Amino acid sequence: MQLRPRYGTDPLVVLDRPPSAILEPNVRQRRRLLASLAEFGPDEWAHPSRCDGWSNRDVVVHLESAFGFWAISAAQGARGEPTRFLESFDPVASPAAMVDSAAGLSPAEALDRLAASSGALDKVLTSLDDAGWVALAESPLGHVSISAMAHHALWDSWVHERDILFPMAIDAVEEPDEVTACLEYAAALSPAFAVNSDASGRGTLVVDAVRPDVGFAVEIGASVRVRDNIAGDPADLVLRGDAVDLVEALSRRQPLHQDVPDDLRWMVDGLATVFDQV
Repeated sequence: MQLRPRYGTDPLVVLDRPPSAILEPNVRQRRRLLASLAEFGPDEWAHPSRCDGWSNRDVVVHLESAFGFWAISAAQGARGEPTRFLESFDPVASPAAMVDSAAGLSPAEALDRLAASSGALDKVLTSLDDAGWVALAESPLGHVSISAMAHHALWDSWVHERDILFPMAIDAVEEPDEVTACLEYAAALSPAFAVNSDASGRGTLVVDAVRPDVGFAVEIGASVRVRDNIAGDPADLVLRGDAVDLVEALSRRQPLHQDVPDDLRWMVDGLATVFDQV
């Protein structure tokens, strides 16, 4: 389905977290991915990924375009001129078309382009001051803080790193700060997409995870806010389990291993709706 980003000064997702704290895990994860890819031979590049119909090379082609977008979005946002490139973006059809258009790109060329776009994103993010991190930039949700945009970028790249490695039986590194940031963002993403398509959704989702120990609340109203969970606060839905498993489930990579009442499925199914999976 085509996205309907919320543009303007009322972000769809707000993260009550130190804005610049996302810098280190964001940069680290992309550099680790590049180092892994540099060791690939022809068989690894051609190996099927977890993404239907895509080889590992295809995932890298997709990530190159994503990294490039994040770099432009952050740079323009820091200048006070947030972009609106995604008004007609379809998260299923648009990436597929981009990958198809690069069918003749060799793995070496794809890796070089990925390194260049990742470097461009590094340059922008490492240049930000406190005001820059809270400036508005474009994401698939619309205009959000650059910090929230960087959370989206980390989550997307972290999941795709696993999409590449797991089918080859290669374990992925699971850094606690990366897992925490990805889980907080993934838990906000489905409610945000649901709210943007049907503004009637209201409630509180609480996450209580282990490995690492992560606990937070997602307040869902006209916007979606991630904050610390306060003991005794009412919750409409509580997700419990291994933090990595929860990220995988909320990212539609594996089933969610707990029952969710039908009237609360929208809190966890928003991403599936966007990707035409429900």
